[in-house]
Amino acid sequence: MPSQVMEGVKPTRMDLLQVRKRKNLAVKGHKLLSEKRDALVSHFFEIISQRREKREKMEQQLQRAFQAFIQAEMIMGEQQVRDVSEYGQKSCELNIDSTSIMGVRVPKINLHMASMDLPYTMIGTVGKLDEAVKYFKEALETIVSVAEIETSVEQLGKEIEKTKRRVNALEHIFLPKLEDTIIYIERQLEEREREDFFRRKRMKALMEEHA
Repeated sequence: MPSQVMEGVKPTRMDLLQVRKRKNLAVKGHKLLSEKRDALVSHFFEIISQRREKREKMEQQLQRAFQAFIQAEMIMGEQQVRDVSEYGQKSCELNIDSTSIMGVRVPKINLHMASMDLPYTMIGTVGKLDEAVKYFKEALETIVSVAEIETSVEQLGKEIEKTKRRVNALEHIFLPKLEDTIIYIERQLEEREREDFFRRKRMKALMEEHA
């Protein structure tokens, strides 16, 4: 018996039909999983491209915000900027939901911030501080978007690897084993038919001799 033949299978026509059905299902499953893998990989690279763009945007926004902030400190003084910042602290709220990409749950993060109106009196401040506040708020929105994308990349990457393992298992283990089992049963049945044929032929010859 070949080493790839499935255990517990008997060389009968009924088992042959059952194994053929299992092979047909495995072929369909392999096709569906391969299509899912390819679609996931396509989505994965789309999101990777978005991540690159968002990261570049985030870095530019943060650089611009810090430049404005440093210039405001140079004009107003570090202590006054700190006092204004503490006075104007506002909380923000994150609402985390999820959406599905090819059956994979990925996060959908919504950021709710206070109004864009500056939370301090204009007296004693300079335009650069106003710019810094505006730029930091814009950067925060992009940071949240980057976090959403990073998590999506991680989740899709895990699902792609899991789907690849399933495709490979079907392609290199399960399907070959089914095919070998079918060949084994067919050969056993053919051998049995040949034996039956020669047995009947001998019996006929013996009957003719004694006729």
